[in-house]
Amino acid sequence: MKAMSIDLGGSHATLAVVEDRSILLSREIPVDSTAGLRPLLPILRSILFEMLAQLGMRAQDCFGLAIGICAMTAHHRVVSTNGKYEDAPDIDLEVWCRAEFGIPFALENDARMALAGEWYAGAAQGAEDVVMLTLGTGIGGAAMAGGKLFRTKQVQGGCLGGHVSVQFGGRKCTCGGFGCMEAEACGWSLPLIAQDWPGFPESRLARADGVNFRNLFRLAAEGDQVSMEIRDRCLLVWASGTVALVHAYGPERVIIGGGVMKSADAILPFIQDYVRDYSWTPSGTVPVVAALLGNDAGLLGAIPLLTGSLS
Repeated sequence: MKAMSIDLGGSHATLAVVEDRSILLSREIPVDSTAGLRPLLPILRSILFEMLAQLGMRAQDCFGLAIGICAMTAHHRVVSTNGKYEDAPDIDLEVWCRAEFGIPFALENDARMALAGEWYAGAAQGAEDVVMLTLGTGIGGAAMAGGKLFRTKQVQGGCLGGHVSVQFGGRKCTCGGFGCMEAEACGWSLPLIAQDWPGFPESRLARADGVNFRNLFRLAAEGDQVSMEIRDRCLLVWASGTVALVHAYGPERVIIGGGVMKSADAILPFIQDYVRDYSWTPSGTVPVVAALLGNDAGLLGAIPLLTGSLS
């Protein structure tokens, strides 16, 4: 089965034509989510048709088009955004898809779509109860229960894992809360955390080419004291949040993905040990594993979403 797939993030979009568990062709482009979604749609359309032509395919050769977006979604519509693609709730993307491509359409929160991909072709294969966290610019969260994507009548149900509070009275988060996992340890909050850290101005991190997780983990490994302290706090934030999600959802497996997992050798053992030591799981320790598909997870989630395998 073939499908078209779009992973629509805040700063870039990745488009692909997929076949079953393989990506036939993909392309990544920079985007400005603050400019809205409507100006981007003609660009996405043009690129998809270019890719189809390159593969010698027509749109009708695809079972459908699936889009994962950094927003809350329900019934193929964007319901709520958080400073990105603010015009999206006013756009009927299913109508757009039918008009431009004449094929079925699916829309999903990007973290849920990534979990769908990992279930279909990655680290969640064979599991029915799963929690996934994606660590990056923000922190995405998604869950499966009984072999289905976890949903409730409230659109936020099951997709706000990054907004579990881990610090009472902590930093203000973009969601309006305080002390969320995302506010305490993600790409957008890391520079703010570093600026307030004692000794930061004198640290090697302050002189690096950017306060990001790549530099943080590199300098921590090289012995920079401030980097080590901030790294260890981020690890504790992620591990504490993971335990909270284990207690909330009772998964048989936790999957950690996202760009920060380029440092998985430092991250995964810490979270694994913390979950083993501090979670109440009478059925046995919950395995914490790395996502296998990387940035391809959301793209490969198109097939199970379009076929309704996880509905």
